[in-house]
Amino acid sequence: MPRSSAGLQLNPDVCSVSLRALREEASEYSQNALVRLMKSQLLLLSTLSLALAGCGGGGGGNGASNNATSQLNGSSGSSNSTAAGNSSTGGTATVNGAGTTVATLSCASPAVSAGSGSATISADTPSADGTRIFASGTTFQLAFSTNVPNADTLNWAVTDTIGRVAASGSTAVPSGSKTITLNCTSTLAGYFAATGTLAQNGGQLPQAGTRPVGIATFGVLPNLSQVVPAVTYAHQDQHRFGMQGANDNGPLLADLGISSTIDDRQLSTMEPNGANTFNPSTNNLDPFYKSGNVMRLIRLDGIPAWASSTGAFQDDTSVPTNLSYYQNYMSRVGTESSAIRAAYFPTQSANYYQVTWEPNEFWTDTDANFIALYQSVYQGVHSTDSNAVVMGPADAFPSLTTTRLKRLAPLGFGQYIDAVATHGYYDAGTSPSHPPERYDSDPSTASGSLRGQMRALRAEMATDYRTGMKLFSTEAGISYDLGSSYGPNYPSANVLYAQAAVAARMHIITLGEGADQTYVFYGADYPGEVGYGTFFDLSDAQGAFGATNISPKPVAMAISAMTHTLDGTHTLGAVNGTPTGVYAYAFQQVGNGAVITALWAHNNSVWDASVGFSSSYSVPYSLTVDAPGTSGTVKVVDMMGNASSASYSNGTLTLNLTESPVYVVSNNASVAKSNATVPVGYVGI
Repeated sequence: MPRSSAGLQLNPDVCSVSLRALREEASEYSQNALVRLMKSQLLLLSTLSLALAGCGGGGGGNGASNNATSQLNGSSGSSNSTAAGNSSTGGTATVNGAGTTVATLSCASPAVSAGSGSATISADTPSADGTRIFASGTTFQLAFSTNVPNADTLNWAVTDTIGRVAASGSTAVPSGSKTITLNCTSTLAGYFAATGTLAQNGGQLPQAGTRPVGIATFGVLPNLSQVVPAVTYAHQDQHRFGMQGANDNGPLLADLGISSTIDDRQLSTMEPNGANTFNPSTNNLDPFYKSGNVMRLIRLDGIPAWASSTGAFQDDTSVPTNLSYYQNYMSRVGTESSAIRAAYFPTQSANYYQVTWEPNEFWTDTDANFIALYQSVYQGVHSTDSNAVVMGPADAFPSLTTTRLKRLAPLGFGQYIDAVATHGYYDAGTSPSHPPERYDSDPSTASGSLRGQMRALRAEMATDYRTGMKLFSTEAGISYDLGSSYGPNYPSANVLYAQAAVAARMHIITLGEGADQTYVFYGADYPGEVGYGTFFDLSDAQGAFGATNISPKPVAMAISAMTHTLDGTHTLGAVNGTPTGVYAYAFQQVGNGAVITALWAHNNSVWDASVGFSSSYSVPYSLTVDAPGTSGTVKVVDMMGNASSASYSNGTLTLNLTESPVYVVSNNASVAKSNATVPVGYVGI
């Protein structure tokens, strides 16, 4: 990883600055508010004051009420034409999932009613479930509140992730406090920002919490029912996406396509005040899990003061004072979890237990005691849960996890883990300016990229442990750039676009290089580490743990499109022979279903905060989707979940790839398998 902002590499083993106080504050909020320590601990890089270039933006009213603009996205013409690689709504022809109707966002004639606001102008898109995300084709309200001394004209617009106008209009506004409500529908999927101003009284939408001035954001879910075939799951844990920071928020998790969250079963959580107070037969389960829709990753790190060698709470900095008792406690956790799986998750093949949490930051004890800790957990859990999968060590980077596995292998660590867990951070700050590919172009630094780190981890697992071991990335997120802060003019639209593109690419690489599951970080913005939220906190200018008044960022909708496309797949691996700067990963739906290939391009020279993060840079690429001599059509899904039909000839589809990933849905699995390399040791669930 980086040694400096000039592109050299930094040894991750020395990248550790403690933020324990922040972590301890977050512990009050349980898993919902776990703070991403790693990301800020890597501030060995100097705190940079980055002037981030903006792009895109509002688009004002055009004087015509309700002028809905069709967004044309990802189209492809003749068999030799080029399918668009655009990131979001707009651009070339986006059709609906059946490939028949051009997708649009439109808003009906506004209705004026009495208002109560004091601001000159504000706007919202309220939703009953609090997500401000709407199903495709449903009606939702875009409400502007105005308070002006004289009659005026409201000019409004709705723009997409890269600033293209999806709808716009103007309407008369009476004096006084008024609400102007437009009933909108959209078959365009993705992130949208409403903007507005008054012809005479001016004004712009005010800042709301961590959301900057000028915008009110909402999302529209992709409808891919006629594009991505439905998956039949043999096991529930064949779902591939988890999340931190949104526990119990069922609507948000469903919108983002999330199937797992982290459930706290640390000794410090279940027995904070004394021994033998956790009864596995008591109903300890969060009622949220009882629907059976969202699975549990069982978190075990955390020692209460009464059991700690330090006399204070510790997040597994050393072994507890009594390992025999710790093993007994873990046997009770196994008893409870086995019963929970049988009752609520009967098709889940295993219970997954994560033993430690970023030991590169917390563990100060010996390697021998580290293994003793795992031995006590392993033996305790397995004594009562025959379907247990004990995982670790969950260091912050894949490279750090690899280093620990190598060091511990000769000491017998492999006897006490069934699978490997890692966190998926890969750089000194995972942010728009630090994309996962930035070291790939130079062979001397390529091992430090996310791709390089994941390949080394998979190789180590196969070499010193067991081929076929499961690998989970249980946390990874993309913040704003180092040195940035929430404010009225930050983040810009360009930063938000870049965050979305980088986050999607990070998770695709993680899965494409051999992780069975990957976990998204985080729910809404929170204090101390700027921008990791996939949602804005609309109430607190610095973000607050447990925020409920939220609206989506582009990254939320990019995650939604990714999960709705790639969930329920088995990794075929990196596509062979891609040129430098082109990334392609092939997947196949479980049960020998459709092939889905995720592709994009990256070039460091067009991806820089000083000049902006390019959404228009493109590279032509030909993807083999069928046998030689064949022609036909496939579906191409853009970064926001909009689908188009694309023609191919001689078995080859021509694409213009941008920095925004696209997903090609095709059917010839034998061709895809012969053209990809399965990650070392990967077998899938």
